[in-house]
Amino acid sequence: MDTDSFKPLFIQALERRKALFARLQRENTNAVRIFHGITEGVPGLTIDRYASLVLVQTFRDPLKSQEIELIRQVLSGTLQFPFSLAYNHRGKKATEAFDLWHQPDPETSKEVECSEFGTKFLVRARHFGIDPWLFLDLRAGRRFLRGACKGLSVLNLFSYTCSVGVSAAEAGASEVWNVDFSSSNLEVGRRNATLNNIPEKRFVTIEEDCLPIMRQLAGLPVGMRSSQRRKFKKVEKREFHLVVLDPPAWSKGPYGAVDVEGDYASLFKPAVLIARQNGGRILATNHVPGIELNGWIESLERCAAKAGRPLKSVQSILPDEDFPSFDGKPPLKMVIAEI
Repeated sequence: MDTDSFKPLFIQALERRKALFARLQRENTNAVRIFHGITEGVPGLTIDRYASLVLVQTFRDPLKSQEIELIRQVLSGTLQFPFSLAYNHRGKKATEAFDLWHQPDPETSKEVECSEFGTKFLVRARHFGIDPWLFLDLRAGRRFLRGACKGLSVLNLFSYTCSVGVSAAEAGASEVWNVDFSSSNLEVGRRNATLNNIPEKRFVTIEEDCLPIMRQLAGLPVGMRSSQRRKFKKVEKREFHLVVLDPPAWSKGPYGAVDVEGDYASLFKPAVLIARQNGGRILATNHVPGIELNGWIESLERCAAKAGRPLKSVQSILPDEDFPSFDGKPPLKMVIAEI
């Protein structure tokens, strides 16, 4: 990292976010990306605020101790709130600990409660995984969902820690199902639901691979590789008003592969069949940077038409300004597709 250029680049990043900071304050939100290095001058570096926690992450080369201290000094001189700092190098090997690169402030070992649109979320700098418990780039999608879900049923697929589901339930959704294979991730979601006084009867968590659940809900057969046959949880075919489809770029399991770049249709078809006819909507995401938005939308339209439920409309949602994309093509693509 060029230490001489970091301070002016960081100050420019804060200036660029002034209007967003004001908006987020009005929305009762204190979780925000304050530096997005790939487009703001330091590729591979991100700095996120979660209330009083500042989380620095690198995805390429690790920071040296003097670079971490420089970042701390720059933040101390520019941020208008007290904070504790943790640094995680995401390029580490699976067997390596984050402590190899940085011993964080003692306070960062504790859970921090942050707010988004007034909904409370727990965040921890270091935990059983490597991803933060709240993905900030999906905020714009959660904002839309909050304004659209009151009194409606929501299916949250690939839910991770259920942030979308918690936000929807807190905003008045009548029923939210959260589906993820990880029990520890779902437990974070349940704790966040409790933190926001969401009744258990409106907040369902299903620990299972998403593929068999969504195919059963859609009334489709559940495929399985013969070498990995195992029991899966049974659910009845049904529809939801809103379906959230936020898959990883790639994963492989006993029920097949999730391949966002090569076969998004295998995920979108069941989602289309689950969404209620005549007004059901799907919030779909695509995290692959090389996928072009218009081409992806066209593929969704073809898939829905082939499934017998052509889309009435498709609306694109851009991430907020804390994830700048100066070419107008953000890596995260989000759309609202209406059946």
